[in-house]
Amino acid sequence: MSRLIVVSNRVAPTQEGRPAAGGLAIGVLDALKETGGVWFGWSGEIVSEAAPPVIDQQDSVTYATVGLTKRDYDQYYRGFSNATLWPAFHYRNDLARFDRQEYAGYLRVNVTLAKQLKALLEPDDIVWVHDYHLLPFARCLRDIGVTNPIGFFLHIPFPVPEMLRTVPPHEELVKCMCSYDVVGFQTEADRQSFVDYIERGGHGSTSDDGIVHAYDRFLKVAAYPIGIYPDSIAKAAAQFADRKVVKSLRDSMRDRKLIMSVDRLDYSKGLVERFQAFERLLQNAPGWHGRVSLVQIAPPTRSDVQTYQRIRQNLEGEAGRINGRFAQLDWTPIQYLNRKYERNVLMALFRLSQVGYVTPLRDGMNLVAKEYVASQDPEDPGVLVLSQFAGAAEQLPGALVVNPFDLSQMAEALERALSMPLAERQARHADMMGPLRENNLSVWRDTFLGDLRRVANASSVTAKAVKLADATAGR
Repeated sequence: MSRLIVVSNRVAPTQEGRPAAGGLAIGVLDALKETGGVWFGWSGEIVSEAAPPVIDQQDSVTYATVGLTKRDYDQYYRGFSNATLWPAFHYRNDLARFDRQEYAGYLRVNVTLAKQLKALLEPDDIVWVHDYHLLPFARCLRDIGVTNPIGFFLHIPFPVPEMLRTVPPHEELVKCMCSYDVVGFQTEADRQSFVDYIERGGHGSTSDDGIVHAYDRFLKVAAYPIGIYPDSIAKAAAQFADRKVVKSLRDSMRDRKLIMSVDRLDYSKGLVERFQAFERLLQNAPGWHGRVSLVQIAPPTRSDVQTYQRIRQNLEGEAGRINGRFAQLDWTPIQYLNRKYERNVLMALFRLSQVGYVTPLRDGMNLVAKEYVASQDPEDPGVLVLSQFAGAAEQLPGALVVNPFDLSQMAEALERALSMPLAERQARHADMMGPLRENNLSVWRDTFLGDLRRVANASSVTAKAVKLADATAGR
């Protein structure tokens, strides 16, 4: 079987005997271990000068990591990736900025990474590239003669054409994406946005089987919603229920109900709106005073970017204001924790809570929503309050789906969730667990890679037919 080559901005750190950082990393590692292969990307280190990849062989998996210079980090990562693409793709073009030098740096790093990867490739390798940092990566590989099958999966939303066009090099980026053999998105809406850009812009056409013909290339374009391993999560949630931090929270809650929320500290997550909707619940339903608490865990992210520093300050201010308005001597309405917790501990905290509160303003998939559902005790499950703008909303029919821009609607959903009868909670939970099991992480991974291998085989057959035709014609 051909090797799998996974390329991502960061290579997930692994430690012997400890679980990988997140569900996606687990799925990628499973695939690499099955076929043997390479995980290639940035080590997370800032280096004084560029150097060849550092190779770390662990059984059948090779980790190949490279450092970034300060200039590359500022232009490629902090600059175009996270100051231009991230806000624009999350429909926050008011926060996006474009700098030609940063875009040049973004392209330069992709070219450099492509050259470094080429030296590691074998003829039968299949390459699987991940996320917005690497939109032009296939084009860079093609330019230096790589003909291997290359697939791309976008973890964040893909914006509608009108929003995408606010990114000045939009057409060049889409043209680069068409150098992949398979392009995958989280949701059908994201796939449609990509197809709309191609067709409405007059750049190509799409057939009924999802094959796009654009910029003189054919590629498969489809939605591949990421899954989780729900039964493994349920097991971990139960096993970690006796951890000190979980027991401490349980004891502190006494008879109060718990609303649990976990997100990276990012403006796309709608954290301020979430706090304000909880405030509206307390304002409109004073019977809940002293009877419910919101715990918000928001690990810091990109702490060296000024926008994210302001988000943290704003969120801390809102938590303090709301607590100052409603708190009692023995009750703090909002507990805001700006730190990380081990993933299995989070699953146990989810299981402890009566409500999962996942209301991003815009999100690719949001695995936290799925993890919340999987963590619940099926005999006494909590209720998920979920934003309609999270990709997971399409796959979780038992959630209370809300518009995160409507604070009153969110407050009403919280009250409904807190008051929901047991039978309805059980039915809603069962409605979601079935699809989670049927479309788990392995299904997502195998479906994508299966499509990539089929495209590769079709291309190989076509190439052989062309060679045969040339030989028959005496050319």
